[in-house]
Amino acid sequence: MTKKIMVVDDEPDTVDLVKLVLETEGYEILVAYSGQEALDMIKINRPDLVLLDIMMPQMDGWMVRKKIVGNEETKDIPVVMLTAKAQPIDKMIGLHVIGVIDYITKPFGRKELIDSVKKIVGE
Repeated sequence: MTKKIMVVDDEPDTVDLVKLVLETEGYEILVAYSGQEALDMIKINRPDLVLLDIMMPQMDGWMVRKKIVGNEETKDIPVVMLTAKAQPIDKMIGLHVIGVIDYITKPFGRKELIDSVKKIVGE
């Protein structure tokens, strides 16, 4: 069964790059360009993993993650931050306060992205 990975980022170039990399590995990619769009799609599509940017307008990635965890139906969906916020404090907050499963900083390497996804979804 093909694993569904959701990419949430307001930058189309980033979304396109992640989508291309992961589709070549055989994953089904769902795309959302805002936090609210992601939350709406997650309820319907139940992805196996969410790759989530932090810096987005209206609702940032931190809030999206909190809403995913706060919903009984979506709380177990793993989230990886995929962000330009590369300061150690941001990574610490993501991993230890917000509870994301991994934290990848942009620019990221193809292998780093694939390895993280495979480790989490078990392929």
